Amino acid sequence: MSDFLQNFQNDLKENVNGFIAVSVTEVETGMSYCSLTVKPDFDPELASAYNLEVVKAKLNAIKALGLDQKINDILITLTDQIHIIDVSEDGRYFIYLAVDSTKANLGLTRATLSKYKKDITSKL
Repeated sequence: MSDFLQNFQNDLKENVNGFIAVSVTEVETGMSYCSLTVKPDFDPELASAYNLEVVKAKLNAIKALGLDQKINDILITLTDQIHIIDVSEDGRYFIYLAVDSTKANLGLTRATLSKYKKDITSKL
């Protein structure tokens, strides 16, 4: 794994309250470039594989509706977790981030993710 990805996931782990897991996945192939979790029973690569289907379904919906739009992020709120699927500006990658909703602030989580994701497209 590149130093950039190692630093990226560690920065999120250290700076996002309620951090559970993160992974970076290529949309076209479904290949996961990195993953990190603080819960041994939570598999971010498996979650990313399923969430790839969510991203593809949304891309198909945008196309079917004839919209000239890009996905910024997709938010999934569970009972006690928040899952954010943040798509890179060029649409080639997505970041999957899971946090504990009892500890995380959604606005701060999104701002922190945005701060650290800036170089995803240029460094992968």
